Amino acid sequence: MQLHLVDRSRSYQGQARELMASVWYPAHDTWRYPPAPWMEAAPFRLLLESADFEPDAALAPFTTGHIGAPVRRTRERMPVVVFSHAAHDHRSENTVVVQELASHGYVVVTVDHTYDAFSEFPDGRVIAPVEDPVMLPPDFARDIKFIIDQLEVMAAGHNPDVDRRPLPAGLGAALDLRHIGMFGHSKGGTATALLMAEDRRVRAGLIMDGPMESAPPPLTDLDRPVMLMTAVFTRADAPPVAAFWEHLHGWRLNIQADGALHPSYSDYQVLIAQIAPIVGLSTEDLQSWIGTLDPGRSVKIQQAYPLAFFDLHLRHRNGYLLDGPSRTFPEVKFLP
Repeated sequence: MQLHLVDRSRSYQGQARELMASVWYPAHDTWRYPPAPWMEAAPFRLLLESADFEPDAALAPFTTGHIGAPVRRTRERMPVVVFSHAAHDHRSENTVVVQELASHGYVVVTVDHTYDAFSEFPDGRVIAPVEDPVMLPPDFARDIKFIIDQLEVMAAGHNPDVDRRPLPAGLGAALDLRHIGMFGHSKGGTATALLMAEDRRVRAGLIMDGPMESAPPPLTDLDRPVMLMTAVFTRADAPPVAAFWEHLHGWRLNIQADGALHPSYSDYQVLIAQIAPIVGLSTEDLQSWIGTLDPGRSVKIQQAYPLAFFDLHLRHRNGYLLDGPSRTFPEVKFLP
């Protein structure tokens, strides 16, 4: 489901900050409800253009989600994970991870960081990223903090959607806000580190190739679990990442998949590979986008490791995948 939210405590160019968010959750009777697209048509065209593809080169795929389906009832409330996307991107970029978490009993909330996202509002406005003023990692972190505030509103039995669209039955009562995790890709990864430093409601953070470049930098000591999935912004090559690592005083882990590039821990690893023959990308051009990590293997890595991380630290379930190198995933290296 989608939420249209307004943070009246902040403004951008004289207007209160508007955000579009999606909420993913285990559902039942999904066959009664229409499938959810990966992204709306209008912002998807702009996204393709931003990547120098023809805007009609492809249609946005459908997800396994269904719009408006009721929440599946469980005996216990469900832990919550919030997601922050990369610069000049959108809330759908890591749907592989989001769907996997939701299918295992998590409520996952993704948000478009307006003015650094390709986003469409209920009244038909389509907003693309802008350069002036640029959205910074602290802006992303404040967006997610506001999202968590709105989840508390929902858990209290209220509807924060400004258009008053009905919430799926049982959603507010399903939220376990004592167990909140966050993950982010690139700039969203940096925002994850920043928010963990100021908001203890976030119990565990997964950072996917975050550059850790911000003012102020994320150098607050953290005693909560953090996992890095690095590709380009490694501790060896990016001093801000190495500096951040030294401030992690709780459980910490750094893994890296051989052949991964910056988009490799996102849906683009598969989507760019699928669009390559349509738009005539050569093998070399494709590898410049996604590296040499096989797209199918990337999907399995994105499904397995984030789930194992949040299961361990939000549910205290240890599947042992994070204990060390695995024969199932020989391309995933554990960095000391």
